Amino acid sequence: MCLLSGKKILITGILNKLSIAYGIARVMYKHKANLIFTYQKKKNKDKIEKLVKKMTKNPIIKCDLSKDRDIKSLFIKISKIWNKFDGFVHSVAFTPNNALKKDFIQNTSRLVFQISHDISSYSLLGMIKECVNILNHKSSIIVLTYLGARCVIQNYNIMGLAKASLEANIRYIACNIGNKNIRINGISPAPIKTIASSEIKNIYKLIKLYKKNSPLLEKITINHIGNVATFLASDLSLGITGEIINLDSGFNIKINY
Repeated sequence: MCLLSGKKILITGILNKLSIAYGIARVMYKHKANLIFTYQKKKNKDKIEKLVKKMTKNPIIKCDLSKDRDIKSLFIKISKIWNKFDGFVHSVAFTPNNALKKDFIQNTSRLVFQISHDISSYSLLGMIKECVNILNHKSSIIVLTYLGARCVIQNYNIMGLAKASLEANIRYIACNIGNKNIRINGISPAPIKTIASSEIKNIYKLIKLYKKNSPLLEKITINHIGNVATFLASDLSLGITGEIINLDSGFNIKINY
């Protein structure tokens, strides 16, 4: 069964084969989605093109989500390829170096706060502004978040605040685009080894904590995330919006004594 046959989906956030966005892309491609990918920096373009070349015949498009002109240009280019499309995956987060490795209070400057919220949360709103009029009815937007938005995760620091902003953003956007029959939902997965997660101090201890304390024994991978993202992008999820789906083998429901 091909859940995304005929669906045109934009995917942001691929850096390498460990990226969550790459796992999502692979599953969506298996379900016959027509995909477009972005890259942020020129130095990454060739590497990303090699990763996705079997999944798309469309050009990959440069977009630095910290720049409004890049976001506007992205959707102008997409509209020339597809005219309209069926949603996108927002798998982008950033905070300056060392913000996740030191004392939260002393290491969080005004600039670190602004940059973290700008790229990790505002970028979603910036994308919606520029593409909402070229999204088809029944389109779906999928956003990657994390449990650190709702409770304290050691060493997650400023990203916890940025993800909390992102989750509030999802709810407010959901209420503002629902009348266009467009939905938006977040996925909050267990910690996974990626370039981004490697910046979190003691990430391997955190992964072990999840494994030890989760009700289910299932080890969450980028393929699990791809499955849920594909469901959310498909018409099987019509009627679901503004939600955060926890994909962590139940870790979020358990109090650890």
